[in-house]
Amino acid sequence: MTEPVAAEIQGSAGVVDPPIEADVHGDGRLNRGAVSWAIFEGGRDPQVILITIYIFMPYVAASMVGDAVKGQEVISQWNQWSGWAVMATAPFIGASIDKLGGRKMWLAAILGLMIPLTAALWWSKPDLSGLSIATTMLFAMTVQVLFAYSEILHNSLLIRAAGLNGAHKASGLALSLGNLFSVIALVFVAWAFALPGTVDWSFVPKAPLFGLSTATHEHERVVAWLAAGLLFFGSIPLFLFTPDAPRTGVPLFRAFAQGAGELWRMLKTISHYKDAAVYVGSRMFFVDGMNGVLVYAGVYAVGVMKWGALEMLGYGILLSIFAVLGGFVARWLDELVGPKNALRIEIVMSMLGLTAFLGMRPDMILFFWPYDAAAHAPLWNGPVFRHLPDAVFVLVGFCNAVFITAQYATSRTLLTRLTPPDQTGTFFGVYALSGVATAWLAPTLVNRGTAITGTQQGGFAMLLVLLAIGLLGLFFVRGGGRAIGARA
Repeated sequence: MTEPVAAEIQGSAGVVDPPIEADVHGDGRLNRGAVSWAIFEGGRDPQVILITIYIFMPYVAASMVGDAVKGQEVISQWNQWSGWAVMATAPFIGASIDKLGGRKMWLAAILGLMIPLTAALWWSKPDLSGLSIATTMLFAMTVQVLFAYSEILHNSLLIRAAGLNGAHKASGLALSLGNLFSVIALVFVAWAFALPGTVDWSFVPKAPLFGLSTATHEHERVVAWLAAGLLFFGSIPLFLFTPDAPRTGVPLFRAFAQGAGELWRMLKTISHYKDAAVYVGSRMFFVDGMNGVLVYAGVYAVGVMKWGALEMLGYGILLSIFAVLGGFVARWLDELVGPKNALRIEIVMSMLGLTAFLGMRPDMILFFWPYDAAAHAPLWNGPVFRHLPDAVFVLVGFCNAVFITAQYATSRTLLTRLTPPDQTGTFFGVYALSGVATAWLAPTLVNRGTAITGTQQGGFAMLLVLLAIGLLGLFFVRGGGRAIGARA
């Protein structure tokens, strides 16, 4: 994705855009436009949490496809195609943003497709009397591609919304709101639709609200409407209050042609800096592996641990909360050992967590510890995570949530330690490109691993290859110590 500072300050000729030149730095305070920019991300991020990771895609695999192994294969195949689409188009959009000028018109068009396509997933019924599996996946993957486009356009408005001095505050607020709105949405679905009828708690309704039926999985399908609604209402403040860039009048195809030239210049520039180039190349692999762990974690849990919607809601709530700790862990490790070593630690911990997942089943803990649920009393009398394998799986998920989140933060910091200050915008442009260049690789490996072995473990294990290649590449990167210019 295009890096917001680079997109707004450098443009295509390295000149500050005239309409914001006078106040590009700002006073550091978050005004109405900046808060509105952050609210948009708060409304958009539940799309990933509710649809892709924890609720809807696991439902598709387990209930629509009817077999979690085959479901993981189907979903990874469609993810592979959407990854190719993003790889082929997103870099050109990112590099062409400044040539196109105004963002809101394009963003409105994208949301005009995203919102109804997301809402339409409600009709993906388990008996296939509504949308077919193919149509469901086509809608969902189209939304994923559009999500990537919306992220580019949204990020490119950050400096206009908050200024350089307030950009980090707005960005942090946006991340916090994304987690907060996702947790609230998951808690609401659990309270209103999944828990009623399963527990005798006074604060839980006796039956699912609005007459929803758990027998037809409406408590899982309803997240489509919830995600679409959050995206719609979360976008309103941005369109009303966040400043847009002025229109340039450059025709669309000419803007894309100029963007292609910009990409080529960025790639030539980074090739002159070996350590930064090696790092960006390594990141292409380990970030794709990290993304794969997040995308397939829900499908994997449903198939391997035999969890239902209620367990997935609880899992999503807990992991979304723990993911917030990742930012603090990244900051602590950066200060203690420097960003390069911090990133190595984060990748290794993620690899250990992924390996631990592979050794988990309802009757097995970490490969070597058989567990007979009939022979052991439940850990508690609650509705979810009653047995030790479930609890261990959740704990491993905590580890992944913390260190994968920390990796995203540390990756940005490390790049700033490897690049000359006057080239930061260009390098972040290539950094953003590296995040989509291999978007197809993790789905492809998961798909092939699942198909060849006939197991979800075989597909999930392929992500270790991506993490290992990325980790190995970091050992050929000089720099990235605790102080700028330090060698490690």
